[in-house]
Amino acid sequence: MNAEVAIPIITTYRWVPPFARGLVREVRARWAFEEVGMAYRVDLIDLPYAKSEAHRRFQPFGQIPTYSDGAVEIFESGAIVLHIARQAPGLLPDDAAGQARAIQWVIAALNSIEPFVMDLAVVDVFEADAAWSPARRPTVEQKLRSRLADLSAALGERPYLDDAFSAGDLMMASVLRGVPHSAILADYPNLAAYRARCEARPAFRKALADHLATFDDAGEAPAVA
Repeated sequence: MNAEVAIPIITTYRWVPPFARGLVREVRARWAFEEVGMAYRVDLIDLPYAKSEAHRRFQPFGQIPTYSDGAVEIFESGAIVLHIARQAPGLLPDDAAGQARAIQWVIAALNSIEPFVMDLAVVDVFEADAAWSPARRPTVEQKLRSRLADLSAALGERPYLDDAFSAGDLMMASVLRGVPHSAILADYPNLAAYRARCEARPAFRKALADHLATFDDAGEAPAVA
């Protein structure tokens, strides 16, 4: 007998520092749910629980988000977005070729763009005080700019990466939101306009608002035992 499918539950942190709010990867899942019109629930966890054995049985790397609907349990934001996209119309084209292109852009966002975005975030934010960061930064920024130039050329003057907004655009725009300095993205006007176009979608605005509402009464960082 197949397991009964319930309302999907995703996990995210009950508190993150202010600079990270709006950028937590669970926003990607929320956005996907809103685009396809699916109800979902959120399980708020803290960092100690994320690193616990109980959570690692579900997410071996001790991260968020995770997804569970009673039949499917998965982790990684890209996998979650693609799973949601397959449940209802709105994020994948009807034809097989279009679906394959959308999936390729999801993977490109995660593999070909996000590592370079995160490298810059490391030297500018997470390890800005490290002795090696100033010397490494020019190379890191140059590599990110090279990838952004490639993406800019691929996008051209189209509103989206393919014929219509898809899971690929959701993931690519999410990754571009993580570029630490808006001045860098501003040097690629079509990418800046593309990100703004995606962020203007009602589904994204609802997802972001719901994410930020989590922290309205969050206060300071919770104490760690």
